[in-house]
Amino acid sequence: MRVLVQGAGVAGLTAAFELATRGAAVTVAETRHALGSNASWFAGGMLAPWCERESAEQPVLDLGRDAADWWEAATPGQVTRAGTLVVTAPRDAGELDRFASRTSGHRYLDEDEIASLEPDLAGRFRRGLLFPDEAHLDPRRAMAALHDRLAAMGVEFRFGTDARHISGFDRRIDCTGVATDDDRLRGVRGEMLILRTPDVSLSRPVRLLHPRFPLYVVPRTGRRFMVGATMIESQSTGPVTARSMMELLSAACALHPAFGEAEIVETGVGVRPAFPDNLPRVEARGSTVAINGLYRHGFLLAPAMARQAAELVFSQDKPTELASETDR
Repeated sequence: MRVLVQGAGVAGLTAAFELATRGAAVTVAETRHALGSNASWFAGGMLAPWCERESAEQPVLDLGRDAADWWEAATPGQVTRAGTLVVTAPRDAGELDRFASRTSGHRYLDEDEIASLEPDLAGRFRRGLLFPDEAHLDPRRAMAALHDRLAAMGVEFRFGTDARHISGFDRRIDCTGVATDDDRLRGVRGEMLILRTPDVSLSRPVRLLHPRFPLYVVPRTGRRFMVGATMIESQSTGPVTARSMMELLSAACALHPAFGEAEIVETGVGVRPAFPDNLPRVEARGSTVAINGLYRHGFLLAPAMARQAAELVFSQDKPTELASETDR
């Protein structure tokens, strides 16, 4: 079976992997001229289904709990399993208890335990939550590793190509996000910063709860930190706004004042596709299968949605629509 995957973001790459491992001859077409510069490129890379349950429905936890295993198998060495640390300023202590009440898979930490896990945060927070089974990855390194793995498996990549002008395939997988023609989708803009400082060291993602602008900081290599992210109901891809920049930097400094002297290495904006219920879908229309609506959970939910899409492609009865587990 010959399958054309439209889009080389996280949805397209994971779908290509699931299809290729099942024996399909896969081609990936991407309008951009290289890997990157899409919403996936600016993601946090947190594989944190228990934390996400705070603001997401149960299916996000159900679909995402195996994501770290999938990424480790597909891209060996790219996943860091150090858990997630959630903290809040003493004046916002109620936010921590609220977060705990809406999630599971965590345990409370006192000030000494926080310092033991993250020495650079010693003395800054009295209580926290540790989600020990969560993980994270660097999205750009993981996407590059998955691209190389796919190329070694014989998957063909056609960059700078409009998939609408390609024919000769048995099935198509539409992974084009907000660019697809689906009026149910909306764009949710996320803004992020990458900071570099030699004065802070973190071993795991840290979420700082705040009533107005909650923040997460994800460690990268080279003393770099991804700081994000806003959620704005907009499809604008324009530069990071001054308001967002100030809020992100203010929250980062509340986590550790040394971020005030950090270099701003990069700013970025990604527009994430979302359905009205913020839950993903895998749907078939004729010979095309669409994976869309990953919202803010791209790296977390893409493996599960890719599996569903591959199962649909190879199913003998070829139903007209396969609802995701979120619709069952």
